[in-house]
Amino acid sequence: MRGLNRQVTLRIAGVVRESVVDGPGLRYVVFAQGCPHRCPGCHNPETWDPAGGYEVTVEEILGDIVRNPLVRGVTFSGGDPFLQAGAFAALGRALRQKGYDIVTYTGYTYEELRAMTDPAVQDLLAVTDILIDGPFILDERDLTLPFRGSRNQRIIDLRATRASKSSKRAFFQN
Repeated sequence: MRGLNRQVTLRIAGVVRESVVDGPGLRYVVFAQGCPHRCPGCHNPETWDPAGGYEVTVEEILGDIVRNPLVRGVTFSGGDPFLQAGAFAALGRALRQKGYDIVTYTGYTYEELRAMTDPAVQDLLAVTDILIDGPFILDERDLTLPFRGSRNQRIIDLRATRASKSSKRAFFQN
């Protein structure tokens, strides 16, 4: 982990050590604490308060993740990980070095994130393989959708988007 500050801290609501509903394959899920979106009908309203939850270091989370050899990827959920973009980007870089893929959920749209001038936001996008964007909208709730709760939310393949020579986003077909 050359160049990684292992003492970077995250404020999280909790973790799920094995999930198959938060992205493809068996995943470890980190729930960020703090969310400005406060979507009506939110599945995790206890994550809204940025002062709630507890602090952990990147090193502690990384150590917990690597204990399970069956986990192939890590999901950053929330709350909204982009409120702690620098810390989640640091964790994402460490995970990518170990071969994990990263799914990041956010209430922001991809376009809103790209327009933000905070370098940490761009760093978190850079380590994200799949972005699930957009706020949860109760009127568009659909429990049949894989990996998301409402029809407005998109699953964006950021690896393919970055590899594309055009400015088109690559969406997964569902």
